[in-house]
Amino acid sequence: MSAVDGSLAGKTALVTGAGTGIGRASAVALARAGARVAILGRTESALEDTARECGEAGRQALVHRTDVSDRASVDRAVASAVESWGRLDILVANAGTNTRRRSMAEIPPEEWDAVIAVNLTGVYNAARAALPHLRAVGDGLVIVIGSTAALGASKLPGIAYTASKHALVGFTATLRVEEREHGIRATVIHPGEVDTPILDKRPVPVSEERRRAILRPEDVAEAVIFAATRPPRVCLPVMVIEPR
Repeated sequence: MSAVDGSLAGKTALVTGAGTGIGRASAVALARAGARVAILGRTESALEDTARECGEAGRQALVHRTDVSDRASVDRAVASAVESWGRLDILVANAGTNTRRRSMAEIPPEEWDAVIAVNLTGVYNAARAALPHLRAVGDGLVIVIGSTAALGASKLPGIAYTASKHALVGFTATLRVEEREHGIRATVIHPGEVDTPILDKRPVPVSEERRRAILRPEDVAEAVIFAATRPPRVCLPVMVIEPR
């Protein structure tokens, strides 16, 4: 990760799923770039660890224990961040989940609902709460963390996860079109395999050799910073990052 550079000084960002993995790496990278960061997630101890890393990067982070599938919880977290800082410039909608039972034949309805509630409705909840504040700054940015599962079909991620990530493509593109007149840009970043805790939910364990070969959360965080530091005239509709 690069040293503190101040390229986002004066900006504020909110990151969902910030306790671990891509969310944590993105929050720390934003802090290193000079942004104030609100970090949302379900596990307070993990969020505190992220906040500590943001502090080491030179910026204090606001911790909000939040379940993105709970609309009222998201509303409270966004309102608190804006009350503290007076503005919101960047939303990184990262929170995601999956199940071990993944095929259409195996996944029970309640697990389908849980994946869609976090991966798709959770992004809607965060964007809905953030939208008035992103409009207010005149050049707000929404960054959605998708997946290369959205670019085709495979048995590996499963039907619910794949469906949710495909849906995020349409969601992000439509948001970009609808909110362009308000200066809002929207980017969806599609990472391939990343060494994050979600791998622990794979039906077949991922070998250490494979983990070493795939992307790191910091690789995706660097893409987040790249999108966030483009001038307002530049929009990156889609970014794809794959392991070599």
